[in-house]
Amino acid sequence: MQWFTAPEYWLTRLVVQRALAALYLVAFLAAANQFRALLGERGLLPIPRFLAWAPFRRAPSLFHLHYSDRFFALTAWTGAVISAAILVGAADLVPLWAAVLLWLVLWALYLSIVNVGQLWYGFGWESLLLETGALAVFLGNSSTGPPVLVMWLFRWLVFRVEFGAGLIKLRGDPCWRDLTCLYYHHETQPMPGPLSWFFHHLPKPLHRAEVAANHVAQLAVPVALFTPQPVASVAAGLIIVTQLWLVASGNFAWLNWLTIVAAFAAVDGSRAADVLGLPKPPAQPATPLWFEALVLAFVAGVAVLSYWPARNLVSRGQVMNYSFNRFHLVNAYGAFGSINRIRTEIVVEGTDEPEITPDTVWREYGFKGKPGDPRRLPRQWAPYHLRLDWLMWFAGMSSIYAESWFVPFTAKLLHNDRSTLKLLRSNPFPGTPPTYVRARLYEYRFTSWRELRRTGAWWERTLIHEYLPPVTLRHLDSDMYHP
Repeated sequence: MQWFTAPEYWLTRLVVQRALAALYLVAFLAAANQFRALLGERGLLPIPRFLAWAPFRRAPSLFHLHYSDRFFALTAWTGAVISAAILVGAADLVPLWAAVLLWLVLWALYLSIVNVGQLWYGFGWESLLLETGALAVFLGNSSTGPPVLVMWLFRWLVFRVEFGAGLIKLRGDPCWRDLTCLYYHHETQPMPGPLSWFFHHLPKPLHRAEVAANHVAQLAVPVALFTPQPVASVAAGLIIVTQLWLVASGNFAWLNWLTIVAAFAAVDGSRAADVLGLPKPPAQPATPLWFEALVLAFVAGVAVLSYWPARNLVSRGQVMNYSFNRFHLVNAYGAFGSINRIRTEIVVEGTDEPEITPDTVWREYGFKGKPGDPRRLPRQWAPYHLRLDWLMWFAGMSSIYAESWFVPFTAKLLHNDRSTLKLLRSNPFPGTPPTYVRARLYEYRFTSWRELRRTGAWWERTLIHEYLPPVTLRHLDSDMYHP
């Protein structure tokens, strides 16, 4: 069928697939580096314990067949190797069926991780990666033209990401409607980046203009993705620019980068190739009938599954970042329906003194991404995902988010657990473990220009209250928490 493929999108597909492979690589590396402390057999939320009560139908995963920390590591590193191979072009060097299989294996491996990841994998960009990865399975490779319908499904995905986020804002916090949300957001967002302090100190009229521009970018521009070229390319370009603005102003793992990748699918590759002076691709053979049938079946399935997220978009009770099925296909997205006005941070400290007195010296644990030392400029981590740091932000807002893992976390610190300490930037007790660990809740705010020049501190913090009183191993049931 001649209408089935769009050869002029060859460059578009190339960029989308290589960039997506790079993001898969980051996701699998993050899983390999962090799982032992968070989800391993002796982790904070052990996978074996989860699998004991979660059946396959509730959480489809390869790990229902077998789980061990070695097997998880093998799964994560296998995904990383396949991602790296596709990134350098392996999927274009093999037959079409093999390319389909490579992308399908990536999707299945990451689905297996997400579905046993519990709180640590409860973020919207996990579903976004899986949905984008599922679309990539049906994009084909250089031996066939890009399927037209799949390219349109990418536009439908970007529309839901952007339009859903825009609607949840208008329906949520009033500060989005009075254009004042950015008075607070850069300071209170989950994980500020190195430029967030400067974004926060932009003039308030510019903040209001940013919010207004955001409403246009999320509520009007996505509609233009479904118009003919070159308007669709212009709309994709505007979305990409706004996402790069978000990349510069904070750390949101691979959320923004995935949105950029999906939006690029609407860019007219032939025109881009002409601008770049690239040669025309060689003529491609006819698409195999089996692949056409496979793509059409997948598109039909997406059409059916689209009912639930489409209904969610028009619902007054709109939910965000929600999967309507266990395979994370055709999801609902959205972000920051409400904005915090103040920033609360948990500071974890320890001491090696045998008894606590008014003169006890407490030493602070340093985290890689979340604010701690007021004189430390926030670092850029995205698209890498620091899962512990993100959950610490949620725990600072409400202890409900920490009920299942924070006390076990302190038990790990009291044992100087190696895998847990690898998640941190600094351990103030490198020789012997602390005798006591405590946590305190602080309000953090960005310093002013004058305060920064005078003190060299990016943050000022004020103690709110004690979050966790000093505990020792005598206070904790160490057998329960498996330190």
